[in-house]
Amino acid sequence: MTAGLRALVQRWALLVVAVAAWELATRRAADVFFPPPSRIAARMYDLWFSGPATHLWLTSDAVANVLPSLGRMAAGLAGALVTGVTLGLVLGRSERVRAYLDPLLQFGRAVPPPTLVPVFVVLMHLGTPMQIVSIAVSALWPILLNTADGASSVDPLQIATARVFRLSAADRLVRIIVPSALPKIFAGLRLSLSLALILMVFSELLPGTADGIGFELTDAQSRSDLPTVWSAVVLLGILGYLLNTLLLVLERRVLRSYRAALGGTDR
Repeated sequence: MTAGLRALVQRWALLVVAVAAWELATRRAADVFFPPPSRIAARMYDLWFSGPATHLWLTSDAVANVLPSLGRMAAGLAGALVTGVTLGLVLGRSERVRAYLDPLLQFGRAVPPPTLVPVFVVLMHLGTPMQIVSIAVSALWPILLNTADGASSVDPLQIATARVFRLSAADRLVRIIVPSALPKIFAGLRLSLSLALILMVFSELLPGTADGIGFELTDAQSRSDLPTVWSAVVLLGILGYLLNTLLLVLERRVLRSYRAALGGTDR
């Protein structure tokens, strides 16, 4: 057994042991507030994953609540990515602009993201546009600041060499600056992914929300439906883990391609 496979088995074995201990402890306690994992899993299956194969086994509840949440999160994160990378590249390549705007950037980063949601409710009222904007603004800062840091740390020798070879500003941006900033961009994107998930749920907890995982969570809480409450919490944890894993896979492939291209250039 290879070291990587052994580590994977050990990691999942620990999870299995933890879930088994949780199952035994909750069954012995018989506490209505803490249902066993088997009951939570059964509730999750009935709620979201017992649909027909033609609908990818998703139920009508999953289509009505889970998919809208993921759609809002994806739209907000995409807006934060495009805006953050664009502004970050500009700031990273201009020390003067970055020096002038640094106090404003640090202030924006320091504001806790959930505190901005009431402001957006007042400005835009409840609804999908408000939720997407709140996600995008909250997820913007890690991408923006990490991109600016990555763009500012490009090797000056590479820039000087590009100028000697008369590469245009656009070519320098595409071939040197963006690839060099990619590790920092992905680092910011991982942080923003977590913030986007948090703000997705928080924006759906507000009164007047019509759908989403957060809406289903508060609705179940109001009905004292604790298995559904726990099912929503576990689903959010699973979604966070899966999305982070997919992002890590994408990061490794993109950075591997970039390093391979550099190796080909060096040869």
